[in-house]
Amino acid sequence: MSSVVFACMDADTLGGIQRVTHTVAQGLADRGHDVHVIGLHRAEIPFRYVEQPGYTRHVIHHTPIGKVSQRGARRERRMLEGLFHQVGSGFAVLSSPGVVTRLKPLLPERLLPIGQYHGSYEHARGSWHLRSVRGHYGGLEKAVFLSEDDAWLFSEHALLPNTWTIPNPLPAWPSQTAGLTRRRVLGVGRLEGVKRFDRLISAFAEACRMADAQGSASHGAPPGGADPQGAASRNALPDADFRSAGWELHLIGEGAELERLRAHALACGVAGQVVFRGTVAASGMEREYLDGSVLGLSSEHEGLPLVIGEAASYGVPTVAFDVSGGVRSLVLDRETGLLVPPGDVTAFAAALAALMASTEERRRLGTAARAHVEAFRLDRVLDRWEILFEQVTR
Repeated sequence: MSSVVFACMDADTLGGIQRVTHTVAQGLADRGHDVHVIGLHRAEIPFRYVEQPGYTRHVIHHTPIGKVSQRGARRERRMLEGLFHQVGSGFAVLSSPGVVTRLKPLLPERLLPIGQYHGSYEHARGSWHLRSVRGHYGGLEKAVFLSEDDAWLFSEHALLPNTWTIPNPLPAWPSQTAGLTRRRVLGVGRLEGVKRFDRLISAFAEACRMADAQGSASHGAPPGGADPQGAASRNALPDADFRSAGWELHLIGEGAELERLRAHALACGVAGQVVFRGTVAASGMEREYLDGSVLGLSSEHEGLPLVIGEAASYGVPTVAFDVSGGVRSLVLDRETGLLVPPGDVTAFAAALAALMASTEERRRLGTAARAHVEAFRLDRVLDRWEILFEQVTR
């Protein structure tokens, strides 16, 4: 078996890149690979993803991400060169553009460099990331992206000849699925600006108004005729006398936007229906998904948001802004969930209202969603990593 080194700017922050890194590292270690996870920096509040890791963890700087002094840079170089000297032949998976530029010059020939990009092309082109990917990823063995759409866009616009696609894996596969009868919409993630939970609150409030405006008159059609883009199935019937009473939006996560979002819910007239749950332990998320009926994803940008896959694995359908190839790979519009144009809160509300109105439609989409995300199960994603390793060494 090969040695596999995963390197992150920091490997122990509570975040998507870190979670995926530790999940894949543990999976490959369980398959017999010699796996190492490097964090160039330590998080302010370290989070432990695997209680008994089968891989070796390394932290270079015991300080948060920031400017490194010349002395610190020399120490970093010594530590990394010493670590690489001890590792056998294999692969170095570099998780971001910043990691590529810092570690690529230090890698010995026996560690073949593979670059990952965890964001979307849409996000990269609005930042320095696209320039860095264009300048550095073409010289790596492979440049790995989260979806076929993103890999194609990077190959075309960043002129990369070496693109590859591996999605993020689901860490577990549940044996139970949600009943989808509880009147609960879920929003899961950090309460930070990029997640735009203010838009989710606005859409939820508007969906509730649509429901109450239609009431019993909505029999035989989606609420308010609010399916202008064909978001809901034409055959789905709304539940009898659908109204917003009893529906709640549960926001699971913590962050700096908490008080602003509380005020926004009050301003939208749904303060009593928006429940701020704070952080829920990973072990408790099964109950949350089983109690949910719809997931709302309102982010400005996403790579491949695992929360959609996790919800789908429990049979919970998603309404999402169509912001990336990763989102589109998880949500097949009108087949496994509903997609609406980025930032269009009215369209989001209409799609949300359509699913809130029909248990039948939620179950149709949720059943298809669970079947679709079978491809994101951990064992299948690990297979794709090992196929990549074989391809690189041919």
